[in-house]
Amino acid sequence: MLTKAAFRQLCRARDMLADTSGETVSIRDIANGIAMSPFHFIRQFEAVFGATPHQFRIQTRLDRAKHLLALSDYSVTDVCLEVGFSSLGSFSDLFARRVGAPPSVYRRRVRTSVLIPEDWRRSVTPGCLSLMAAAFAEASAPKAAFAISEKRAALPFGRL
Repeated sequence: MLTKAAFRQLCRARDMLADTSGETVSIRDIANGIAMSPFHFIRQFEAVFGATPHQFRIQTRLDRAKHLLALSDYSVTDVCLEVGFSSLGSFSDLFARRVGAPPSVYRRRVRTSVLIPEDWRRSVTPGCLSLMAAAFAEASAPKAAFAISEKRAALPFGRL
């Protein structure tokens, strides 16, 4: 059975594994830091989070890489190094196998479907609000001084 303290330690270990900004800490060092043997740590981590620490670390790095590829102007090499990989070839191969497309193709696809202008809040409004705004603007507009005939010309019999 997992105690509250052990769960807290595993969560702390998960946070250390998810950190892609600094130097990579070995799984053995993380296990020692939370006072568990490496093998017990791996089993407990997988039981709680559904993936081994290594799988979790790789997935976290790939998620960060997808974010950087979509939103930054870093080159693929810079993204590779930024998320903690040391080999561009290994990164590209793993990225393609897990994501389904090489990093450069992924970037092109995502940017064409997701990238929106900086002032998107001003230009994108729901259609119902646009219709309501137009209706209120029309209703509050000053009335013309002359009458406009709203009758249509009579259509010949049988035509609509």
